[in-house]
Amino acid sequence: MNKFLIAGLGNIGDEYANTRHNIGFIVLDALARDLGVTFTSSRYASMAEAKIKGRQLILIKPSTYMNLSGKAFKYWLDKENIELTNALVIADDLDLEPGVLRMRVKGSGGTHNGLNHIIETLNTQEFARLRFGIGRNFAQGFQVEYVLGRWTKEEEKALIPRVELAVEMIKSFVLQGVSRTMNEYNNR
Repeated sequence: MNKFLIAGLGNIGDEYANTRHNIGFIVLDALARDLGVTFTSSRYASMAEAKIKGRQLILIKPSTYMNLSGKAFKYWLDKENIELTNALVIADDLDLEPGVLRMRVKGSGGTHNGLNHIIETLNTQEFARLRFGIGRNFAQGFQVEYVLGRWTKEEEKALIPRVELAVEMIKSFVLQGVSRTMNEYNNR
C-alpha cells in the first residue's frame, strides 16, 4: 500500500492554540475531521492514521515544539518507512498574504524555524511543503508576537474556506501528486 506522511507544524499547549504559527495543526485537525479519524498521543507527535482510495496516510502534529520539528518528522518517516517524495509539511508563511496557499516541491525554510530544522535534520530541502500565508501585519521587531498571536475574529472567518481548500490540496497531493496539485491549486 502506498504510504504518505502528512505533518502539520505548530506548538503544543493551550497558550499556542489557534495562533498564526499553529496553522499546520489547524489544517491537520480539519483533515482528520474530514477523514473521520482522531489523533492519539504517540512518540514525538500526536498521530492519526487514515486511508484514501487505497493509500495510507500517517498524520502527525509534532509535540517537539516548532524549533525541533525535524526530530518528529524524521522519526515518523523512518518508523513508517515512507519515501520523502510521499511526505508533505504544512507550515505558516509570513511572506504570503493571509490565506494564500502555495505548494512547493523544495526550497529553503526562510525564517521558519520548523522548516529549517526539518531541512537541517534531513540534510535536504527537497520535500513537499504547503505554505499557508499569514501575512506580515506587524511592526518591525514584533514578528514573534505576531506569529504567536491569536487570529482575529475577522481573520478566523476568512480562514475557514482557506483551511477547507488546504484539505483539498492535501488530498490532491496524495491522489494526484505534487505537480498536478501545484498546477491545479497554487493560484486559487
